[in-house]
Amino acid sequence: MVFSWSGVMPAVTTKFTKDGALDLDMFQVNIEAQVAAGVNGIILGGTLGEASTLTGPEKETLLKRTIGIVDGKVPVILNIAEQTTQGAIDAVKAAEKNGASGLMMLPPMRYKANDFETVTYFQEVARSTDLPIMIYNNPIDYGIMVTLDMFETLLKEKNITAVKESTRDISNVTRIKNRFGDRLKILTGVDTLGLESLLMGAEGWVAGLVCAFPAETVAIYKLAKAGRIKEALEIYRWFLPLLELDINPQLVQNIKLAEVATGIGTENVRAPRLPLQGAERERVLKIIEIGMANRPQLPDYLHLEEAMI
Repeated sequence: MVFSWSGVMPAVTTKFTKDGALDLDMFQVNIEAQVAAGVNGIILGGTLGEASTLTGPEKETLLKRTIGIVDGKVPVILNIAEQTTQGAIDAVKAAEKNGASGLMMLPPMRYKANDFETVTYFQEVARSTDLPIMIYNNPIDYGIMVTLDMFETLLKEKNITAVKESTRDISNVTRIKNRFGDRLKILTGVDTLGLESLLMGAEGWVAGLVCAFPAETVAIYKLAKAGRIKEALEIYRWFLPLLELDINPQLVQNIKLAEVATGIGTENVRAPRLPLQGAERERVLKIIEIGMANRPQLPDYLHLEEAMI
């Protein structure tokens, strides 16, 4: 399997039973649906994966189980979000030992590191492994901006090769392309800027609503890259009200409700998260109901060739 930071890579949810244990049966249902829809990788242990509630052994179980399910068809990437440099290095070594294909890395958690500390953190972790690394740049949610000058330094590390671009500034895709060309692969990390980012040159999409709608997400990506923009836009316009469920503090609960609607998940979350209640639950369910009622017919997207754009 040739590893490439490109295509649709779901940041998958972690499935739980009603009593809070890992639901590996439903987890397998979802991963198989992602692979069948044509995704290009699986990312474990992100925000959608409720990583902050998972133990080390649970992450190991999920990683090994996913590797077994995908059976070499796509790479399996583990998110690294730790409070200390040594903790991150330990997590990376465990991921490498257990068969991860690559890593997605957040800056230090809880402590708001300055630019020098952030760069040093990424450098020291990168030097502890040969696995390819995608830096998750999300200053809105995590308070630390990885600037272009910081990336200039980070790209001296041979295995830092991609960014999950979540600044919410669509122009940043072009800034990165202008500065680095193909040296830094871009995967958009904001569902509501998915198509826009691909049209600006992003190589991939780390997606959220893909957890419930894998075929539609991959179809948008494939159509966009094949130059069939009008068809991609038609699906994307249908999708947008659902995609907006991803840019919300309760994105995990929202997306899990969508997974219930499409039959590839449950709404069980792990405390302190709780299932949606009251008016907000009804609002989200209405968006999902309308989306399901108007779900588009998809073309044979799996066999499209990328255009030279």
